[in-house]
Amino acid sequence: MFHLSAEPINAEPLKQLLANPQAGALTTFEGWVRNHNEGLAVKQLEYESYEALAKSEAEKIISEAKEKFAIVDASCVHRVGSLAIGELAVWVGVTAHHRGPAFDACQYIIDEIKSRVPIWKKEHYVDGNSGWVNCYHTHDSHPVGAGSPRPHHDE
Repeated sequence: MFHLSAEPINAEPLKQLLANPQAGALTTFEGWVRNHNEGLAVKQLEYESYEALAKSEAEKIISEAKEKFAIVDASCVHRVGSLAIGELAVWVGVTAHHRGPAFDACQYIIDEIKSRVPIWKKEHYVDGNSGWVNCYHTHDSHPVGAGSPRPHHDE
């Protein structure tokens, strides 16, 4: 299951949705908004997404994780909109019979979400400037400048 949310992410109910008596392990990843990036002071983030494609690709990634690893279930929620420092930007949860596959699948899911899902991050800096982070054209993978209409997601 994958979901984009304009509202703050509450991890506890998400963990409960994954509860299963077959699972002996739950591994989670929480990505928080930090106050700096590459030496710049960050005051807030803004996430945008191509929702239909994001959901489709993220569901594909979760299905791949289920095929590659011995897991019971997996879920991911990613924020869109404006986020303040300290807010939860992305949450991934994986249940499995044992901890190894849960850890492996959790890492696989967040890594693939970051590289394949069309969710874009714009940083707003304390000095008043802003810019898209690690933005790439989809057709040639060359970096583009701040404010690009085709940014690429990076946590």
